[in-house]
Amino acid sequence: MMRMIGLIGGMSWASSAEYYRLLNEGVRARLGGTASARCLLWSFDFADIEALQHAGDWSRLTERMVDAARRLEAAGADLLLICTNTMHRMAHDVQSAIGIPLIHIADPTAERIVAAGLRKVGLLGTAFTMEQDFYKGRLAERYGLEVIVPDEGDRATVHRIIYDELVAGRIEPSSREAYRAVIARLVGAGAQAVILGCTEIMLLVGPEDSPVPIFDTTAIHAAAALDQALATVQDIDEARRTAE
Repeated sequence: MMRMIGLIGGMSWASSAEYYRLLNEGVRARLGGTASARCLLWSFDFADIEALQHAGDWSRLTERMVDAARRLEAAGADLLLICTNTMHRMAHDVQSAIGIPLIHIADPTAERIVAAGLRKVGLLGTAFTMEQDFYKGRLAERYGLEVIVPDEGDRATVHRIIYDELVAGRIEPSSREAYRAVIARLVGAGAQAVILGCTEIMLLVGPEDSPVPIFDTTAIHAAAALDQALATVQDIDEARRTAE
């Protein structure tokens, strides 16, 4: 049976909706027919989360994330996704509090970058993701990647557009141009690829906006979840074919 995917979302709901779409389209593509994803969603009010983020109250945020993870596990989730890059700051605490696997968003992203033979990558995301070490450090220490981020002014622009526009569902052509310019400067600084390290950024820019490969963490994370959720189904099918 397909494993139940637990989703901690609402950060923002716009990207959580993309997760839901990607998971269901992915199951249909892999299994065919009317198949769809078995999933549970815990959706936060992002206004509360955003206020705590900008207040720097990460301890309360960690408590809320752990509580959500435990509730999803108790409800029957077999694996867990945190549907946002920024809140992976507390991924270790969340994983320590539950008995089901948490798929860290940075891991399948880094694995794809390494498999492509790339080593120096640009990172776009919230200021928290670009400036703090919880994300960049994991990419460097576990996968040997050299991570570069935009300069201070560009970081402020990237962050503002995420919080003022993308989480509110606003897609502005001028902001797409601003992101294209930031990406171009990262490439000029030596980036061989760019990580869209915020799950809303894929709503604004895509491969056509970059001269180097783009790694969309939302799509990669959802695909990794499907790999795990369907592993048992695929294993059963393989065993059946072998027996035949």
